[in-house]
Amino acid sequence: MKNMKKYIQVKIIRYMICASGLFALCGLPACNEYLDVVPEGVSRLENAFSMRVQAKKYLYTCYSYMMRNGHPALDPAILGGDECWLIESEQNIWFSFDGAKIARGQQNATNTLLSYWSQYYQAIRDCNIFLENVGTVPDLPAWERNQWIAEAKFMKAWYHFCLLQMYGPVPIIRENLPIGAGVDEVRVARAPVDECVDYIVQLINEATPALPLDITNKTEELGRITQAIALSVKAKVLVTAASPLFNGNTQQATLHNHGDDAPLFNQTYMPEKWTDALDACEKAVQACEAAGIRLYEYPGNPRYQLTDTIMTQMSLRNAFNEKWNEEIIWANTQSRIEEVNAAAAFTTIDPSIRQQSDVRNVYGVPLKIVEMFYSQNGVPIDEDNTLSWRYSQRYNLRTAAASEELYVKTGEVTVNMHFEREPRFYAWIGFDGGIWYGHGKYDDTEDLFYTDFKMGGLSGNTMIGAGPVTAYLPKKYIHFENHQITNTNYSIVWAPWPMFRLSDLYLLYAEALNEAANTGKNREDALVYVDKVRERAGLKGVKYCWDTYTGNTKYATQEGLRSIIRQERGIELCFEGQRFWDLRRWTTAPDLYGRIEGWDWKQSQSAYFYRVQTLFTQQFGLKDYFWPINSSHITVNSKLVQNIGW
Repeated sequence: MKNMKKYIQVKIIRYMICASGLFALCGLPACNEYLDVVPEGVSRLENAFSMRVQAKKYLYTCYSYMMRNGHPALDPAILGGDECWLIESEQNIWFSFDGAKIARGQQNATNTLLSYWSQYYQAIRDCNIFLENVGTVPDLPAWERNQWIAEAKFMKAWYHFCLLQMYGPVPIIRENLPIGAGVDEVRVARAPVDECVDYIVQLINEATPALPLDITNKTEELGRITQAIALSVKAKVLVTAASPLFNGNTQQATLHNHGDDAPLFNQTYMPEKWTDALDACEKAVQACEAAGIRLYEYPGNPRYQLTDTIMTQMSLRNAFNEKWNEEIIWANTQSRIEEVNAAAAFTTIDPSIRQQSDVRNVYGVPLKIVEMFYSQNGVPIDEDNTLSWRYSQRYNLRTAAASEELYVKTGEVTVNMHFEREPRFYAWIGFDGGIWYGHGKYDDTEDLFYTDFKMGGLSGNTMIGAGPVTAYLPKKYIHFENHQITNTNYSIVWAPWPMFRLSDLYLLYAEALNEAANTGKNREDALVYVDKVRERAGLKGVKYCWDTYTGNTKYATQEGLRSIIRQERGIELCFEGQRFWDLRRWTTAPDLYGRIEGWDWKQSQSAYFYRVQTLFTQQFGLKDYFWPINSSHITVNSKLVQNIGW
């Protein structure tokens, strides 16, 4: 009890001395915190652990610091990369979001955009407080105490990993410092990347045995940590650590702590890191499959008649936005998919309702993302030799035939590349003239809704400050049962944001197999998991498709299969916040960032509408791989060194 009273004293005292900055990185951040870490209605910290019900509230506090994934204003991976673009307008409130500013190169060290430094270190502090005190709870069974300790350890590992992704090497906070800690103890330096990874993995290893394989009380506990979650995150951590950004990164050679010449990034590529990642991926896949996690397939509805085409699209759409479906390994209960719906949804699709003020379809999908999707034959559109159109003809106009009515409105004049594309293109991309299943029409024997993004068209938005500025929408976000009820009422089906799906893990496993050793056996095994994802998407296997439609066998080399796996991840996980981090860990962002293009959406006729417009030219340099540490933190903590370029 004596130690707990000291923590209360610390929380009060830090307000008196915050100007001195002594608590900048000791697990008790400086001035911008609040006396709110104990559960509501609990006046003293010891009361938070006086009984099970109060301690459980504190455990949930450890979860409460998670980023609101998918939120347009809070998640940098949604608007901060190159997957979604916003119209530049003073009337567009979304344009002012910090993610959009990051995408335009406006990050800075004095007013850091979407910085989670203080939030995550506060989270780690609360995890430490929980771990130090949960043993005193009198009515907590031993098995449950062990599980809660495991959850807190995992969350502590998760916050360290989030910091590592954003900032690179960061200070490790193993435990909170006592109230009598001196100035030198409080000022903490950054730990090398490998030490950070080792500590994260250590915490996950300690936590995993005491976690349940799956959630049994699904009414109350979905979202809490399981073995499947812990092992999957460990796999992601080790794949990230083995990737070029963190494995032999000589570009970061000059980053080292004050007075220490040893670089914070290892300078020698270590292939054994991929071996560790491969082992972790294998164990994660086994745990997920043992827990009944499998690739989602839409079961159908006996009330509706659906073709195989729409059934496949439904499997793809619902794999992401059907809540708690069997493919979801981990979903964030504090962040819901509908938070992006107001920005991503079309303004009008039902001709009986012409005006919609609740949604503004401001998310535009750049042309390069649209072109990333495969042809109907499961290969890149610039490699497919069997299409009725060639890659160089992809922007040529074509009229949709009646036989294509489940993809494009019959008689619609649109571009070649809207035809003969893979099912994920039609399931996840909203395009001019494209069929949009759902929205109140659930029997595909009747006429389905379609979009018309041209100026003055049914879905075209004439409101100032709206879009979509590229003439494409991320349809993936929109649940098929969302629908417009009245002129001012748009009904949204809610779901927690999926942070980790099985298809993500399968593709991480395939990546680790390909990178771990340059052998034909590894590549054969990698293709098994890539093909699992492709099969659900209605595509045949990689070998068959490349042999049949491209005339090349790039899957037979490590480098060629690497490009296939990376494109597969880009397609399968589009708009889910994965590409933002993938391009960084692969160090391919400088090559793939560039022109953000779309159609001339202010035109009303196809001949003028389908003209490529450059909206912005992105730049990505060495400094953009990591966030700057806010200059105020460096002023407070003299042991901190700034990231390169800031």
